[in-house]
Amino acid sequence: MAQAKKVAMWIVVIFVIYTIITSPVRAAELVQSGFVGISDAAKAVGAFMTGLVR
Repeated sequence: MAQAKKVAMWIVVIFVIYTIITSPVRAAELVQSGFVGISDAAKAVGAFMTGLVR
């Protein structure tokens, strides 16, 4: 089982590197959209917590 995890992790790493090399603009867009999603989620949690305090 641990060996399968290791192989899967290497496949993901190789895929990410391949994507960055072949299409850096698209890779940057994906990373940016990921950070925007994380930021939006953090803002929503903050608004929820603020609503609980008031």
